[in-house]
Amino acid sequence: MSTPTAQPARRRLAAIVAAAAAALMAGASPAAAQAAGARAVSGGAWGTAREVTGLAALNQGGFANITSVSCASPGTCSAGGSYTDSSGGGQAFVVSEVNGSWGKAKEVPGLAALNQGGSALITSVSCARAGTCAAGGSYTDSSGGQQAFVVNETNGSWGTAQEIPGTAALNQGGNADPVSVSCARAGSCAVGGFYKDGSGHYQAFVASKTNGTWGAAEQVPGTAALNQGGHAFTNAVSCAAAGTCSAGGFYFDGSGHRQAFVVTEVNGTWGTAQEVPGTAALNQGGNAETLSVSCAGAGTCAAGGIYTDSSGHHQAFVVTKA
Repeated sequence: MSTPTAQPARRRLAAIVAAAAAALMAGASPAAAQAAGARAVSGGAWGTAREVTGLAALNQGGFANITSVSCASPGTCSAGGSYTDSSGGGQAFVVSEVNGSWGKAKEVPGLAALNQGGSALITSVSCARAGTCAAGGSYTDSSGGQQAFVVNETNGSWGTAQEIPGTAALNQGGNADPVSVSCARAGSCAVGGFYKDGSGHYQAFVASKTNGTWGAAEQVPGTAALNQGGHAFTNAVSCAAAGTCSAGGFYFDGSGHRQAFVVTEVNGTWGTAQEVPGTAALNQGGNAETLSVSCAGAGTCAAGGIYTDSSGHHQAFVVTKA
């Protein structure tokens, strides 16, 4: 039996071994794996910030940023953002880190053909394992409409960007954006965001990727009844396992008040959205929304957001699903 004083040492050793093993599986050298193990128990140390390699050549217009980063294992991450080209147009880029070294930024493959209006950016990146990620963002088509896209990274190579299936039919008002992407494992992800329908109302959508293929986007089930004010967004998505995710956002009710919602996907099917339990009593000022969701396991999640109390003060809420 382990003594109380021995248990911390055992946990420390387990953390070292787990981090080193993950690094080796990601292709790191033995020395790099050893360093990863040391960082796992030391808390690590931040290195020196540097310009993203390759971005100087792309960013001729002088305005670039990274909007999302995701790491699957130590030293193995991907990031995305936007830059301004020599014509003043906004373009989206991705860049990946392998074995602790950041590679060269590049324009999202295939986006040049889509982004005829010259305004594109990455909004969210999520990596399920080393070199296997998904990213979402928006671009402007030749008619000036804002459209939603996704792009997949497989075994370290970024594929061709595509308009999110189904959004062309939904987004009749020409303003769509995938706000959040989450991947539980390779080939299994979800995305959520918003679109503008033919009546000029904003609606919340979700879409799922199964076995590497993105399915058709759909209006978040149940929000048609909730969103009487015609303005709903999905703000956050989190997936704990393939086909098992949760999402949250907001809608405007018939009185013009902003309310917070959550919705759950089980076995690949999205359920019916509901107002976050308890927020009706809290949100006396009529301005609430779910801003973040995180799921540790199937059916086990937490969400947080904001509401306005009866005094007009903004307050924070948390809620747990178990």
